[in-house]
Amino acid sequence: MNSEKQGRGYKSGYSEQLLGSLFAAHRSLKVRIALVTALMIFFSPAPLHTAAEGSFDFDIIIKNGLIYDGSGGSPFKADLGVKGDRIASVGVLRGASARTVIEAKDLAVAPGFINMLSWSTASLIIDGRSQSELRQGVTTEIFGEGESMGPLNPEMKRRTISAQGELKFDIAWTTLCEYLSYLEKRGISPNVASFVGAGTVRENVIGLDNKRASAAQLGKMCELVRIEMEGGALGVGSSLGYAPDMFATTDELIALGRTAAKYGGMYISHVRNEGDALIEAVEELLCISREAGIAAEIYHLKAGGERNWPKIDGPKSTV
Repeated sequence: MNSEKQGRGYKSGYSEQLLGSLFAAHRSLKVRIALVTALMIFFSPAPLHTAAEGSFDFDIIIKNGLIYDGSGGSPFKADLGVKGDRIASVGVLRGASARTVIEAKDLAVAPGFINMLSWSTASLIIDGRSQSELRQGVTTEIFGEGESMGPLNPEMKRRTISAQGELKFDIAWTTLCEYLSYLEKRGISPNVASFVGAGTVRENVIGLDNKRASAAQLGKMCELVRIEMEGGALGVGSSLGYAPDMFATTDELIALGRTAAKYGGMYISHVRNEGDALIEAVEELLCISREAGIAAEIYHLKAGGERNWPKIDGPKSTV
Protein backbone atom coordinates (compact mmCIF):
# COMPACT_ATOMS: atom_id res chain seq x y z
CA MET A 1 0.00 0.00 0.00
CA ASN A 2 1.13 5.06 -3.48
CA SER A 3 3.30 7.48 -1.94
CA GLU A 4 0.61 10.16 -1.86
CA LYS A 5 0.07 11.23 1.73
CA GLN A 6 -3.70 10.77 1.68
CA GLY A 7 -3.41 7.22 0.42
CA ARG A 8 -2.48 5.63 3.77
CA GLY A 9 0.31 3.70 2.13
CA TYR A 10 3.00 3.43 -0.46
CA LYS A 11 3.24 1.90 -3.89
CA SER A 12 6.10 -0.31 -4.89
CA GLY A 13 8.53 0.75 -7.59
CA TYR A 14 6.73 -1.52 -10.04
CA SER A 15 3.08 -0.58 -9.47
CA GLU A 16 0.69 2.32 -9.46
CA GLN A 17 -1.86 1.75 -6.72
CA LEU A 18 -2.10 0.58 -3.12
CA LEU A 19 -3.61 -2.87 -3.53
CA GLY A 20 -1.81 -4.78 -6.23
CA SER A 21 -3.31 -7.89 -7.71
CA LEU A 22 -1.44 -11.07 -8.39
CA PHE A 23 -3.59 -13.69 -10.02
CA ALA A 24 -2.82 -17.05 -8.47
CA ALA A 25 -3.47 -19.95 -10.80
CA HIS A 26 -3.47 -23.55 -9.70
CA ARG A 27 -3.85 -26.93 -11.37
CA SER A 28 -4.58 -29.79 -8.92
CA LEU A 29 -2.32 -29.25 -5.90
CA LYS A 30 0.33 -27.30 -7.78
CA VAL A 31 0.20 -23.53 -7.57
CA ARG A 32 1.20 -21.35 -10.45
CA ILE A 33 1.24 -17.58 -10.40
CA ALA A 34 0.19 -15.22 -13.18
CA LEU A 35 1.19 -11.65 -12.37
CA VAL A 36 -1.09 -8.90 -13.62
CA THR A 37 -0.56 -5.24 -12.85
CA ALA A 38 -4.24 -4.71 -12.12
CA LEU A 39 -4.71 -3.28 -8.70
CA MET A 40 -8.22 -2.14 -7.90
CA ILE A 41 -11.03 -4.46 -8.96
CA PHE A 42 -13.80 -2.84 -10.94
CA PHE A 43 -16.33 -5.03 -12.67
CA SER A 44 -17.94 -2.36 -14.85
CA PRO A 45 -17.72 -3.19 -18.55
CA ALA A 46 -15.32 -1.25 -20.74
CA PRO A 47 -16.11 -0.18 -24.30
CA LEU A 48 -14.33 -2.20 -26.96
CA HIS A 49 -12.37 -0.70 -29.84
CA THR A 50 -12.01 -2.26 -33.22
CA ALA A 51 -8.69 -3.37 -34.66
CA ALA A 52 -9.21 -0.87 -37.43
CA GLU A 53 -8.71 1.92 -34.90
CA GLY A 54 -5.12 0.78 -34.56
CA SER A 55 -5.38 0.05 -30.84
CA PHE A 56 -6.05 -2.87 -28.55
CA ASP A 57 -9.20 -3.27 -26.49
CA PHE A 58 -7.15 -4.22 -23.43
CA ASP A 59 -3.55 -4.41 -22.34
CA ILE A 60 -4.10 -7.91 -20.94
CA ILE A 61 -6.83 -10.50 -21.31
CA ILE A 62 -6.96 -13.56 -19.05
CA LYS A 63 -9.17 -16.09 -20.82
CA ASN A 64 -11.33 -18.93 -19.57
CA GLY A 65 -10.29 -18.75 -15.94
CA LEU A 66 -12.30 -19.80 -12.91
CA ILE A 67 -12.64 -16.49 -11.07
CA TYR A 68 -12.66 -16.20 -7.29
CA ASP A 69 -13.44 -12.51 -6.84
CA GLY A 70 -13.01 -12.29 -3.07
CA SER A 71 -16.70 -11.68 -2.35
CA GLY A 72 -17.21 -15.11 -0.79
CA GLY A 73 -19.52 -16.21 -3.57
CA SER A 74 -19.10 -19.23 -5.79
CA PRO A 75 -16.36 -19.05 -8.43
CA PHE A 76 -17.43 -18.48 -12.01
CA LYS A 77 -15.87 -19.00 -15.39
CA ALA A 78 -15.17 -15.80 -17.31
CA ASP A 79 -12.60 -13.72 -19.15
CA LEU A 80 -10.92 -10.76 -17.51
CA GLY A 81 -9.70 -7.63 -19.29
CA VAL A 82 -7.07 -5.28 -17.86
CA LYS A 83 -6.45 -1.70 -19.01
CA GLY A 84 -3.58 0.16 -17.43
CA ASP A 85 -3.60 -0.66 -13.72
CA ARG A 86 -7.26 -1.64 -13.48
CA ILE A 87 -9.48 -4.58 -14.19
CA ALA A 88 -11.77 -3.04 -16.79
CA SER A 89 -14.09 -5.89 -17.64
CA VAL A 90 -15.12 -9.33 -16.43
CA GLY A 91 -17.28 -11.48 -18.67
CA VAL A 92 -17.21 -13.00 -22.13
CA LEU A 93 -14.55 -11.10 -24.10
CA ARG A 94 -14.67 -13.19 -27.26
CA GLY A 95 -13.41 -11.12 -30.18
CA ALA A 96 -11.66 -8.54 -27.97
CA SER A 97 -7.97 -7.87 -28.55
CA ALA A 98 -5.08 -7.35 -26.14
CA ARG A 99 -1.34 -6.87 -26.21
CA THR A 100 -0.99 -9.91 -23.96
CA VAL A 101 -3.38 -12.86 -23.78
CA ILE A 102 -3.08 -15.41 -20.96
CA GLU A 103 -4.88 -18.73 -21.33
CA ALA A 104 -6.23 -19.70 -17.88
CA LYS A 105 -8.28 -22.78 -18.74
CA ASP A 106 -8.48 -25.13 -15.73
CA LEU A 107 -6.80 -22.46 -13.59
CA ALA A 108 -8.13 -20.30 -10.75
CA VAL A 109 -7.89 -16.51 -10.98
CA ALA A 110 -7.99 -14.48 -7.76
CA PRO A 111 -6.99 -11.03 -6.46
CA GLY A 112 -3.57 -10.74 -4.85
CA PHE A 113 -3.47 -11.72 -1.18
CA ILE A 114 -2.61 -9.30 1.64
CA ASN A 115 -0.19 -10.29 4.40
CA MET A 116 -1.62 -8.35 7.33
CA LEU A 117 1.36 -9.12 9.59
CA SER A 118 4.55 -8.96 7.56
CA TRP A 119 8.05 -8.86 8.99
CA SER A 120 9.77 -8.31 5.64
CA THR A 121 10.90 -4.85 6.74
CA ALA A 122 14.60 -5.70 6.55
CA SER A 123 14.59 -8.41 3.88
CA LEU A 124 12.97 -6.07 1.35
CA ILE A 125 15.93 -3.73 1.76
CA ILE A 126 18.30 -6.54 0.86
CA ASP A 127 16.18 -8.08 -1.90
CA GLY A 128 13.09 -6.21 -3.03
CA ARG A 129 11.80 -9.01 -5.25
CA SER A 130 9.89 -10.67 -2.39
CA GLN A 131 9.83 -14.00 -4.16
CA SER A 132 8.79 -16.08 -1.14
CA GLU A 133 5.58 -14.04 -0.79
CA LEU A 134 4.82 -13.35 -4.44
CA ARG A 135 5.03 -17.02 -5.35
CA GLN A 136 2.33 -17.70 -2.77
CA GLY A 137 0.09 -15.00 -4.25
CA VAL A 138 0.87 -12.24 -1.71
CA THR A 139 1.13 -8.83 -3.34
CA THR A 140 0.65 -6.48 -0.37
CA GLU A 141 2.59 -6.55 2.91
CA ILE A 142 1.52 -4.69 6.06
CA PHE A 143 4.11 -3.86 8.75
CA GLY A 144 3.93 -2.45 12.26
CA GLU A 145 3.05 -5.05 14.90
CA GLY A 146 4.15 -2.91 17.82
CA GLU A 147 7.48 -2.12 16.19
CA SER A 148 7.86 0.01 13.07
CA MET A 149 10.82 1.21 11.03
CA GLY A 150 10.34 4.75 12.32
CA PRO A 151 10.29 7.18 13.95
CA LEU A 152 13.86 6.58 15.11
CA ASN A 153 16.26 8.63 17.19
CA PRO A 154 20.06 8.29 17.01
CA GLU A 155 20.24 5.79 19.89
CA MET A 156 17.57 3.59 18.27
CA LYS A 157 19.51 3.61 15.02
CA ARG A 158 22.69 2.65 16.86
CA ARG A 159 20.97 -0.24 18.66
CA THR A 160 19.38 -1.50 15.45
CA ILE A 161 22.69 -1.52 13.56
CA SER A 162 24.55 -3.20 16.43
CA ALA A 163 21.90 -5.94 16.61
CA GLN A 164 21.97 -6.74 12.89
CA GLY A 165 22.75 -10.32 12.03
CA GLU A 166 22.93 -11.77 8.54
CA LEU A 167 20.94 -8.91 7.01
CA LYS A 168 23.07 -5.78 7.21
CA PHE A 169 22.00 -2.37 5.94
CA ASP A 170 22.51 1.31 6.62
CA ILE A 171 19.63 3.28 8.12
CA ALA A 172 19.13 6.14 5.69
CA TRP A 173 15.83 7.33 7.18
CA THR A 174 14.39 8.63 10.45
CA THR A 175 10.62 8.57 10.11
CA LEU A 176 8.39 5.69 9.07
CA CYS A 177 7.29 7.76 6.08
CA GLU A 178 10.92 8.13 5.01
CA TYR A 179 11.50 4.38 5.34
CA LEU A 180 8.55 3.56 3.08
CA SER A 181 9.73 6.14 0.55
CA TYR A 182 13.20 4.59 0.76
CA LEU A 183 11.77 1.20 -0.22
CA GLU A 184 9.80 2.76 -3.04
CA LYS A 185 12.86 4.49 -4.48
CA ARG A 186 14.92 1.31 -4.31
CA GLY A 187 12.23 -0.53 -6.22
CA ILE A 188 10.34 -3.42 -4.65
CA SER A 189 7.88 -5.90 -6.10
CA PRO A 190 5.10 -5.92 -3.47
CA ASN A 191 2.96 -3.06 -2.31
CA VAL A 192 3.64 -2.10 1.30
CA ALA A 193 2.09 -0.09 4.12
CA SER A 194 2.67 0.17 7.85
CA PHE A 195 1.17 1.00 11.20
CA VAL A 196 3.34 3.14 13.45
CA GLY A 197 4.48 1.03 16.38
CA ALA A 198 3.31 2.04 19.84
CA GLY A 199 6.50 0.50 21.19
CA THR A 200 8.59 2.45 18.69
CA VAL A 201 7.20 5.87 19.66
CA ARG A 202 7.56 4.91 23.34
CA GLU A 203 11.20 3.92 22.86
CA ASN A 204 11.81 7.12 20.88
CA VAL A 205 10.63 9.32 23.76
CA ILE A 206 11.12 7.28 26.96
CA GLY A 207 13.64 4.61 26.01
CA LEU A 208 13.37 0.99 27.12
CA ASP A 209 12.66 1.65 30.80
CA ASN A 210 9.56 0.28 32.50
CA LYS A 211 8.03 3.51 33.67
CA ARG A 212 4.86 5.51 33.17
CA ALA A 213 4.97 8.28 30.59
CA SER A 214 4.75 11.79 31.99
CA ALA A 215 2.26 14.23 30.50
CA ALA A 216 5.06 15.88 28.55
CA GLN A 217 6.38 12.55 27.25
CA LEU A 218 2.93 11.40 26.23
CA GLY A 219 2.46 14.66 24.36
CA LYS A 220 5.68 14.00 22.42
CA MET A 221 4.57 10.47 21.63
CA CYS A 222 1.23 11.70 20.30
CA GLU A 223 3.06 14.26 18.18
CA LEU A 224 5.18 11.51 16.63
CA VAL A 225 1.99 9.57 15.83
CA ARG A 226 0.49 12.69 14.28
CA ILE A 227 3.51 13.18 12.02
CA GLU A 228 3.45 9.56 10.88
CA MET A 229 -0.31 9.59 10.28
CA GLU A 230 0.10 12.67 8.09
CA GLY A 231 2.89 10.79 6.32
CA GLY A 232 0.63 7.86 5.44
CA ALA A 233 0.65 5.42 8.39
CA LEU A 234 -2.37 3.14 8.68
CA GLY A 235 -2.79 3.73 12.39
CA VAL A 236 -1.17 2.54 15.62
CA GLY A 237 0.00 -1.04 16.18
CA SER A 238 0.94 -2.51 19.55
CA SER A 239 2.47 -5.78 20.73
CA LEU A 240 1.66 -5.79 24.43
CA GLY A 241 3.22 -9.13 25.21
CA TYR A 242 6.71 -7.73 24.59
CA ALA A 243 8.87 -4.90 25.91
CA PRO A 244 8.72 -1.97 25.63
CA ASP A 245 5.07 -2.14 24.50
CA MET A 246 4.08 -4.02 27.68
CA PHE A 247 5.13 -1.00 29.76
CA ALA A 248 2.38 1.14 28.19
CA THR A 249 -0.73 1.77 30.27
CA THR A 250 -4.19 1.57 28.79
CA ASP A 251 -4.48 5.37 29.06
CA GLU A 252 -1.26 5.79 27.05
CA LEU A 253 -2.63 3.60 24.28
CA ILE A 254 -5.94 5.48 24.31
CA ALA A 255 -4.07 8.76 23.81
CA LEU A 256 -2.11 7.38 20.86
CA GLY A 257 -5.30 5.93 19.42
CA ARG A 258 -7.13 9.24 19.67
CA THR A 259 -4.38 10.89 17.66
CA ALA A 260 -4.54 8.23 14.94
CA ALA A 261 -8.35 8.37 14.89
CA LYS A 262 -8.24 12.02 13.81
CA TYR A 263 -6.75 10.82 10.52
CA GLY A 264 -9.07 7.88 9.98
CA GLY A 265 -6.51 5.40 11.29
CA MET A 266 -7.14 2.22 13.26
CA TYR A 267 -5.67 0.47 16.27
CA ILE A 268 -4.34 -3.06 15.82
CA SER A 269 -2.86 -5.10 18.64
CA HIS A 270 -1.13 -8.25 19.75
CA VAL A 271 -3.11 -8.11 22.98
CA ARG A 272 -1.53 -8.11 26.43
CA ASN A 273 -2.31 -11.72 27.30
CA GLU A 274 -3.40 -14.76 25.30
CA GLY A 275 -3.71 -17.22 28.16
CA ASP A 276 -5.02 -16.91 31.70
CA ALA A 277 -5.93 -13.21 31.25
CA LEU A 278 -7.20 -13.45 27.67
CA ILE A 279 -10.64 -12.06 28.45
CA GLU A 280 -9.18 -9.07 30.30
CA ALA A 281 -6.77 -8.42 27.43
CA VAL A 282 -9.58 -8.36 24.87
CA GLU A 283 -11.60 -6.09 27.17
CA GLU A 284 -8.63 -3.71 27.25
CA LEU A 285 -8.58 -3.57 23.44
CA LEU A 286 -12.32 -2.85 23.36
CA CYS A 287 -11.86 -0.12 25.98
CA ILE A 288 -9.13 1.52 23.89
CA SER A 289 -11.38 1.37 20.84
CA ARG A 290 -14.33 2.96 22.66
CA GLU A 291 -12.39 5.64 24.52
CA ALA A 292 -10.23 6.64 21.56
CA GLY A 293 -13.07 6.46 19.04
CA ILE A 294 -11.01 4.23 16.79
CA ALA A 295 -11.64 0.97 14.95
CA ALA A 296 -9.65 -1.89 16.47
CA GLU A 297 -8.39 -5.29 15.37
CA ILE A 298 -6.69 -8.20 17.13
CA TYR A 299 -3.63 -9.74 15.49
CA HIS A 300 -3.87 -13.17 17.11
CA LEU A 301 -7.17 -14.21 18.68
CA LYS A 302 -6.29 -17.43 20.45
CA ALA A 303 -6.37 -19.04 23.86
CA GLY A 304 -3.02 -20.40 24.97
CA GLY A 305 -2.97 -23.46 27.22
CA GLU A 306 -5.57 -26.22 27.33
CA ARG A 307 -7.17 -24.85 30.50
CA ASN A 308 -7.88 -21.62 28.64
CA TRP A 309 -9.41 -23.10 25.50
CA PRO A 310 -13.00 -22.63 26.75
CA LYS A 311 -12.33 -18.90 27.15
CA ILE A 312 -12.13 -18.28 23.40
CA ASP A 313 -15.92 -18.35 22.91
CA GLY A 314 -16.42 -15.18 24.95
CA PRO A 315 -13.97 -12.95 23.03
CA LYS A 316 -15.13 -14.41 19.70
CA SER A 317 -18.74 -13.45 20.36
CA THR A 318 -17.80 -10.06 21.85
CA VAL A 319 -15.55 -9.04 19.00
